[in-house]
Amino acid sequence: MIMLKEPLLKLLGRIYESDAMIALRFGRYDLAIKTDGKGRAKLLFLGSKDQHTGKIKGTRFARRLIENEKGEVLKDHWDKKGKATAQL
Repeated sequence: MIMLKEPLLKLLGRIYESDAMIALRFGRYDLAIKTDGKGRAKLLFLGSKDQHTGKIKGTRFARRLIENEKGEVLKDHWDKKGKATAQL
């Protein structure tokens, strides 16, 4: 079972280009990260990239990020959603 641990969570905590799909390599895994309007990771596809199609086949994770009116983060965690494929 794939678990999101501290080194990967640190990578996912960075700010990226807003509303984009970003491809990265992390250890033996290929990643596809979908960002929100503020550049925060909201979807993660973690698996291996198919050399012919460029799709990442693996596991999908969704981020639950809840803020209050001041923009302070109240809740921030990742949920495993199951098997999925991401097109880059």
